[in-house]
Amino acid sequence: MGEVLSQNEIDNLLAALSAGELDMDQMQGQDDKQVKNYDFSRPTKFSKEHLRTLEIIFEHYSRLLSTNLPVYLRKNVQVTVASSETVTFSEFSNALSNPVILGIINFEPLNGSVIIDLATNLGYAILDRMLGGSGAPLDKVRDFSEIELIILQKVLVMMTQLLREPWKNVLDIAPVLSRLETNPQFAQVIAPNDMIAIVTLNMRIGEVEGFMNVCLPFFTLEDVMDKLNTKYWFSTMQENHDENYEEYIESLIRKVNIPVKAVLGKSMISVADFANLQIGDCIRLDTKLDSDMNIYVGNIKKFTALPGSSDENYAVRVTSVIREEE
Repeated sequence: MGEVLSQNEIDNLLAALSAGELDMDQMQGQDDKQVKNYDFSRPTKFSKEHLRTLEIIFEHYSRLLSTNLPVYLRKNVQVTVASSETVTFSEFSNALSNPVILGIINFEPLNGSVIIDLATNLGYAILDRMLGGSGAPLDKVRDFSEIELIILQKVLVMMTQLLREPWKNVLDIAPVLSRLETNPQFAQVIAPNDMIAIVTLNMRIGEVEGFMNVCLPFFTLEDVMDKLNTKYWFSTMQENHDENYEEYIESLIRKVNIPVKAVLGKSMISVADFANLQIGDCIRLDTKLDSDMNIYVGNIKKFTALPGSSDENYAVRVTSVIREEE
């Protein structure tokens, strides 16, 4: 029951309306509620929370692509998440051009498949770069040759394997690229009326820019929908970090290769003497035979040592460790 006005409040309200201080139409409009039509033929199966979690997952995936693709292309690559939305598969497939680059990925242990749609201009740029070019796209769209499809397939296999790490907090997946299609009619692996979530990534390879769409069917993600929320995602990530973070970082550090060099000594000679050096010539160093050598790890002086040999190889015997405070 609403609040009951006193007679004094009613008189003041009527006086304000009579004086024009209050607008009756405006007051009535404040009570109107916005009604949104609901299409029962297209139920909303992905909530905003689901889409936001998918964006977080693919932001991680974008960073992996940005660091791994340059290894293959020898060119700067920038990948960011552009948007996410929910549509039917028919709407997605009808918007595809021909030819198109579609990677059909088996998303085990989940049911169904996931589709990666790579813009053709990006595909041409990748091919041009991997075949020795500057990474420029074609001026005119054409079909891909068999050799070009094999090269693209190898790149998509690498991109497929990178999906493992971003999905670890939700599920341990084993994605496998089952096939590569260039005709959208041969990629009907999902029912036309099924709802899908599309995460769009903006990819820039040098000066070439385009989109990569990741199509995620509801049928495939149905078993893990309860885990696609930020609360579960961050709590799982925190638990994993608390238990294994230090061991994980230590294992990564142990695998890093660092150059180690032993410096016998230093000397300065003229360019003329350097140019006329012959086998058997001696260069006087600034150290004595029995003095310790400096051992550098990277560019940091870390040890002192004495020269020697081990199994007919040159070696050094560490005599002291130089601490950071020294």
